[in-house]
Amino acid sequence: MCKPILLLLILIATGIKTMQGQELKANITVLSNRVGSSVNKQVFQTLQTALYDFLNNRKWTAEAFSNNEKISCNFLLNLSGTADNNVYSATLTVQAGRPIFNSSYQSPLINFMDESVSFRYIQFQNLDFNENRVQGTDPLAANLTAVFAYYVYTILGLDFDSFGLRGGDAYYQKALNIVNNAPEGNNISGWKPFDGVRNRYWLAENLTNAKYNPLHDAIYNYYRQGLDQMYDHENDARASILKALISLNDINTEFPNIMFLQFFFQGKSNEISSVFKKGNPDEKSRALDLLTRLDIPNINQYKQDLQ
Repeated sequence: MCKPILLLLILIATGIKTMQGQELKANITVLSNRVGSSVNKQVFQTLQTALYDFLNNRKWTAEAFSNNEKISCNFLLNLSGTADNNVYSATLTVQAGRPIFNSSYQSPLINFMDESVSFRYIQFQNLDFNENRVQGTDPLAANLTAVFAYYVYTILGLDFDSFGLRGGDAYYQKALNIVNNAPEGNNISGWKPFDGVRNRYWLAENLTNAKYNPLHDAIYNYYRQGLDQMYDHENDARASILKALISLNDINTEFPNIMFLQFFFQGKSNEISSVFKKGNPDEKSRALDLLTRLDIPNINQYKQDLQ
């Protein structure tokens, strides 16, 4: 079963409430199956509620979002263990979608698992976040809200980029500010370049480094000039999506294996195949050639759908 479907089933099974907040319509699920029975599981229900309020009730931008503009997103915090002093380790799966004009379809903006989340949480503690003082007084406690705020700003950046050329720059900078001022400690990772090749540092670096600027053009062409136009101008829309793939391939040729390329294609194979299935033979051939370089894990699907 694919991860997006699995996460959806988990959210339904756990009965997570969804309400309209400020900029987000965020679901939060905290799973504690792997935490020892000596820990009171009510703590994690309290944590889930606190995170829900943190995500949905905080004002993250200066923009006014109407109800139908709020960004749908899911956060699955899967606790993998606990240590002394209320310290927990976890993975965090983050998903967000973007509505496509003239349809009920939501295209994935982000579908990513962060495997290095550690934090301290004491039941009923306030979840505070100050972007001017990310470290806080307790780095392990501050790491929890820093991680969630980082992904909120990344989601906002991607969403704004998809509607306006370079529209997400301010939010990527906020995410980068969290990286640059992130909590530090023996149990904290994911914020430094040496913490791995696919982490918070590298994603923020890719999204703010001027040498990768064409990727922002690709995001805009893929969503606003591409998917949003599929209903009224299908051929032009497909051409814009092909243009986006060409831009991403140019980046890949000059800077192989940057994190954003794998990040972008996560969860998009069915969507992209559907777009080009209806294309002419030349479009299918060009798309297949690009996709076999850009989205290697899904090569077989593209060959089956587009050859």
